[in-house]
Amino acid sequence: MDSSLRSLPLSNDLPFDLRPLTPALGAEISGLDIGRGVSAEAFAALYAAFLRYQVLVFTPHDLPPAAQVAFARQFGEVQVHVMSMYHADGFPELYRLSNLDADGKPNGKHPDKGTLVWHTDGSWRRVTGQATIIYGEVVAGVGGETHFCDMYGAYERLDDRWKKRIAGMRAVHNLDFSRTRRHGSDLMTEAQRREAPPVDHPIVRVHPETGRTCLYLGDHAESIVGMDSDEGRALIEELNALAVHADLSYEHHWQPHELIVWDNRCLMHRATTYDPFTQRRVVRRCTVLGEEPTGIASPR
Repeated sequence: MDSSLRSLPLSNDLPFDLRPLTPALGAEISGLDIGRGVSAEAFAALYAAFLRYQVLVFTPHDLPPAAQVAFARQFGEVQVHVMSMYHADGFPELYRLSNLDADGKPNGKHPDKGTLVWHTDGSWRRVTGQATIIYGEVVAGVGGETHFCDMYGAYERLDDRWKKRIAGMRAVHNLDFSRTRRHGSDLMTEAQRREAPPVDHPIVRVHPETGRTCLYLGDHAESIVGMDSDEGRALIEELNALAVHADLSYEHHWQPHELIVWDNRCLMHRATTYDPFTQRRVVRRCTVLGEEPTGIASPR
């Protein structure tokens, strides 16, 4: 693990058990029942672990929808997603992805194909996503995994030529672009497009709490401000590919009733494919709003 990551404060006397999952990122949390509520003391320790490890995986336990929303609110304001057809359980903050029909059988339809491509939640908003909190109600026996890649490390591994080239650049993020491109059906309405217009963010972002520098792109990034559209698309696609390193990634194989929390400000993630005709998969998530991203200065 990077030495600057290890320097983040984390008490040795934690109110839960913590086990690192890879040398680069990810930790398993056990001995804490989120469904029963999290004390201020325990949450402070969790948040320090969240900043340090980027991805927290909680061992299986029952988590009612109301308790998931209450936990998310400890992080901050919870997003009400513009795609209201996914709202769940009477909580507009919850977003359920399911391939089950009314009888609980697979319906053969993937609920959101955009999740299969590397992205970061909420980058299409001016105030972007901070934490995503996702709970596995029903998990696929084959496929349907969630993968994460470290965007701190992605930036650090760029050579000086790349770093100079992209310093000060801004990308336009557009939910309508990514959904139309990847999904092909259940597209955004005109009202939803007005509610979620394109926004631009720095390609190189400074994390507001750790102070570390990272790439900030993903599949919602449509174009580069001030650049020809084809040239901008090529740059985005190349950088998105350069960002993924096997040794800076964590691949999660779900068990039923696990909870995962991750930091959208310094990670990309994606789901893997599964057969929606034979496999059952239901997850509910909520995304906590963070802040408007801050970039680094352009070179003189």
